[in-house]
Amino acid sequence: MSAQCLSVSECAALRGIAIAGIVLHNYCHWLGFAVKENEYTFNSANTAGLWRAMAAGGADLPVHLLSYFGHYGVPVFLFLSGYGLSMKYERGGHVPPALPFVRDHYAKLLRMMLPGFAAFAVFDAITPGAFHFHAEYIIAQLLMLINLAPHPSSVIWPGPYWFFGLMLQLYAVYRLALCRRGWRWAVAVALACWAAQAVCQPMGNALNCLRYNCVGGMVPFVAGLLAARYVPAGRVLAVGRKWWWALLACSLAVLLACCASFQAWLWAPLAATVATVAAVKALPAVALRPLSWLGGVSAAMFVVHPLLRKVFIPISRRGDVYDGLVLYAVATVAVAWMAMEVVKRQKGPKGGAAADAPACPKGGAGTQSAQQS
Repeated sequence: MSAQCLSVSECAALRGIAIAGIVLHNYCHWLGFAVKENEYTFNSANTAGLWRAMAAGGADLPVHLLSYFGHYGVPVFLFLSGYGLSMKYERGGHVPPALPFVRDHYAKLLRMMLPGFAAFAVFDAITPGAFHFHAEYIIAQLLMLINLAPHPSSVIWPGPYWFFGLMLQLYAVYRLALCRRGWRWAVAVALACWAAQAVCQPMGNALNCLRYNCVGGMVPFVAGLLAARYVPAGRVLAVGRKWWWALLACSLAVLLACCASFQAWLWAPLAATVATVAAVKALPAVALRPLSWLGGVSAAMFVVHPLLRKVFIPISRRGDVYDGLVLYAVATVAVAWMAMEVVKRQKGPKGGAAADAPACPKGGAGTQSAQQS
């Protein structure tokens, strides 16, 4: 078994990049003029809009890029979750039985989700555009089963909270099917999940449902498992920074190429993950510090950002696009930081919803966007 190929600070920086992309994406794609992403289904018109926006350039280009690409922070978190689970449970430590394992991880996820969900529901109810909650879907959200609804994009609110159900599924799959099993089995599971998506219609509801659930996130999750198991730390450290910059450029080119067709798009999450890892490896330590700090509050940022988006997005919609965006970003970081300071002062179990490895002490459950997010 290899040593750690990602350090604690690098894992934190990966979370910082991922949460920044997700939080900003979940704001930008709500702006009417922004290019819309291909996240749960593949619409070639969205990609055509991206090419037009990139060709035109202009002041709105950052909004278009964040709207289209920001959600790829999610596979980075899935990669870190797989990496963290492998680092914790596959190096000789005790692995709890399946039921206690899933129960304990559900409890951690619920402790993270519940305060944010309650605060959002109250604020949403007293502001214009309130969502019509239904009792059965509230219960399904609290049980983290709402992803299994026939049309999840229309019932999950706030949209990013679909990620909690996804993580619970991945924890269950890991404990039941992947923990301490050989690489061939892990690769087979990932390829089976890819194949299930590859036979779907690009804009069909079947694909939409698969990508709201663990099938859609299995490839980057398994990549994290395999990286923790088999990537030698010594060889990673021996790679010079210029080679990481080269890998970053190549993986970004692959990511752009993956946007061009449905079958290639299914591999875009892996390209985005490789690009993010390469970026963290290429950056000097001084640049990693603020990203690592941001990663430390990533869980809180994920929980609070839907509420703050509703506060600030009217500013951007009335024409002051970057004024609203900057206020939203600053407020999200500040509120998340304050929330984490409060948590630190409370007695109780340490660790976040996916504190699953020494290398990723706060990583794993932090982020996603939904079509409503």
